Amino acid sequence: MSEMKKQAPRRKFLKGAAVGTAGAAALSFPMISKSQGVQNLRFQSTWPAKDIFHEYALDFAKKVNDMTGGEMNIEVLPAGAVVPAFGLLDAVSKGTLDGGHGVVVYHYGKNAALALWGSGPSFGMDANMLLSWHKYGGGAALLDELYKAVNANVKSYVYGPMPSQPLGWFKKPIAKVEDLKGLKYRTVGISIDMFTAMGVSVNALPGGEIIPAMDRGLLDAAEFNNASSDRQLGFPDVSKVCMLQSYHQNAEQFEILFNGSKYNALSPKLRAILDNCVEAASADMSWKAIDRYSKAYDEMQKTQGVKFYKTPDSILRNQLKVFDEVVAKKSAENPLFKKIVDSQRAFAQRAVKWDLDTNTPRRMAFDHYFPSGAKKA
Repeated sequence: MSEMKKQAPRRKFLKGAAVGTAGAAALSFPMISKSQGVQNLRFQSTWPAKDIFHEYALDFAKKVNDMTGGEMNIEVLPAGAVVPAFGLLDAVSKGTLDGGHGVVVYHYGKNAALALWGSGPSFGMDANMLLSWHKYGGGAALLDELYKAVNANVKSYVYGPMPSQPLGWFKKPIAKVEDLKGLKYRTVGISIDMFTAMGVSVNALPGGEIIPAMDRGLLDAAEFNNASSDRQLGFPDVSKVCMLQSYHQNAEQFEILFNGSKYNALSPKLRAILDNCVEAASADMSWKAIDRYSKAYDEMQKTQGVKFYKTPDSILRNQLKVFDEVVAKKSAENPLFKKIVDSQRAFAQRAVKWDLDTNTPRRMAFDHYFPSGAKKA
């Protein structure tokens, strides 16, 4: 037998082995690609279907569905469709849901440090500054560390800056700290600790449960978030007094969650599209909020008899004092809490000073052009 004939079977064997090895490799690695068809993902928000927050979740999903060209389809269900609002993190981590839309503060029960993405005065930062800290100041890595500490199998995107949230809706205007004492009041996150220390009886409820509780007298007062959401949820039906400005949730943002295993199985291209969709949705949400919140703020005063009052500075100063006490206590108990606080504080000292020194006060220009619109506290 010639040497050529001896080599032919060997070549055939090696070729077959190579094909077999490639096939085994293909089977051993999950591949989410166009050849497998559309990636259908089931999400749930933590918001009622009528709330603008659920609309923001739908806006994000539409951007993803459009920008992936049909390779991914995210369906977003409202709060309670699969799990209660406060159960979102567990449901996404376990794979009961592929993802969700909510806020980091709602996971406060897992680790108090999670509430630092929105609860409290954020050392003078607004929500956009806190997002800057999250992306460029080390916040994202710290949030990953936190989720690992609570064994959450998730990919988290923090996005969507919110304006300062009001002190809340009350039966009568709040003039001093003592007026808050003994009230049955709804809030979430570290605000629970802050208001409890101020003598308030706190009950943490998701958005959809607040108005029924106020209507039945289970709550004397409550805060949720903004003029549009508050109007859609029905606050003007149970109260005509809203106190604007508060440090209890001065710089909150939204969170988009993906199940970690599902996310890691996505192609690099799809993950890159998600990265960019999040940032596009963040900007769009902030612009939509200005338009919709200001309209609702105006309409509630003109058509629903709502009176808005500025929260007195004495209450705001007391909030800062009590928040410092809460932070000191939790920092002593939780090293990761302290690590995040120190990181935020260092970023805020630089960023807030730059902001205050650089940007021209808008109140002066507003009062100049719209003197009848100037409102005294």
